[in-house]
Amino acid sequence: MAGALPDGEPVPVDGSLPDEATRDVGGNGFAVYVHVPFCASRCGYCDFNTYTATELGGGASRDEYAATVLRELDLAAKVIQPRRVDTVFVGGGTPTLLSARDLGTILEGVDRTWGLAADAEVTTEANPESVSPGYLRELRSAGFTRISLGMQSSAEHVLRVLDRKHTAGRAPQAAQEAREAGFEHVNLDLIYGTPGETAEDFERSLRTVIDAGVDHVSAYALIVEDGTRMAVRMRRGELPYPEDDVAADRYLAAEQALAAAGFQWYEVSNWARQGAECRHNLLYWTGADWWGLGPGAHSHVGGVRWWNVKHPSAYAQRLADGVSPGHGRELLTAEDRHVEDVMLRVRLRDGIALARVDAAAAARALADGLLEPEAYQAGRLVLTLQGRLLADAVIRDVIA
Repeated sequence: MAGALPDGEPVPVDGSLPDEATRDVGGNGFAVYVHVPFCASRCGYCDFNTYTATELGGGASRDEYAATVLRELDLAAKVIQPRRVDTVFVGGGTPTLLSARDLGTILEGVDRTWGLAADAEVTTEANPESVSPGYLRELRSAGFTRISLGMQSSAEHVLRVLDRKHTAGRAPQAAQEAREAGFEHVNLDLIYGTPGETAEDFERSLRTVIDAGVDHVSAYALIVEDGTRMAVRMRRGELPYPEDDVAADRYLAAEQALAAAGFQWYEVSNWARQGAECRHNLLYWTGADWWGLGPGAHSHVGGVRWWNVKHPSAYAQRLADGVSPGHGRELLTAEDRHVEDVMLRVRLRDGIALARVDAAAAARALADGLLEPEAYQAGRLVLTLQGRLLADAVIRDVIA
């Protein structure tokens, strides 16, 4: 189970925000995140705020979840009124364990409450085995435009180590079904560096993703979080720990294969064909406002960040009592916001203005081959391929 939330300061029972935080909500874009905490089973590497039926113990109902989220929306409408909703992202957990009708009901609620932009991007995550052609058509009819499928690997033995339940061929098949259902954008997620994965395994996974005809790929190095089943297995010596050199080799392989297939990186772990970038994540990465609905969801509006209680039962009870499900919040200082902005923007293909980072550190990174010279001459910090491999170190050095 995930650990406790940080305390922060108390959230007012009505969820109200300081006046200064609500003066220009959505001025830099506004997003809505919806967290669906249900999973059919728990993957060994997962430390997300998710719950299987056994873990819930009958304490929360999937059937009533959409209605509970709408109650939080009612509260949110009394707190802020953004100009419009630019993007909606439904994540989890496994959102597609809810019916397509329930997901559509939540989306209708967002539109009714705040108004979806005419070109709004509406995404749901999905496990490949949790969708069917008919379900995908229902989602598309409900207004979803983008789907992100958790593939992780095309090697059966790697999927077993990760405790994934789908077969190796199901993810690309689901991607094909999503395209046939009319989704404008389809993403497949990969995880690399899993114990037992070979270079050839990962090359086959990359070929599978490319051959699936998707227009977006996310690829992440395996991170072993404390408290997960995988971490326990590694401490017992049942599995070896991931190796940094292997992760770097996998990243270089991903860049080579995806670039050759017409994808371009736009964030260190994300590649897209032109026009297929995830607009929702770009709003996060560029400091926009968003409201996170659901247990454990985080929100940010006007320099105020808050997070909801984690357990679905506690979340539902708070809303049934007519009070905010917020567990705690923090008021970000100008320095906090600067540091976070640098941390996020340095990872983007557009980079960040040199004027916003430490000049001496940026010059050293350029000399070390970690920054693009042309961008540097134009006054921007943009990572080279080598710089992407060392992104965290570059970020630490250049924060002014």
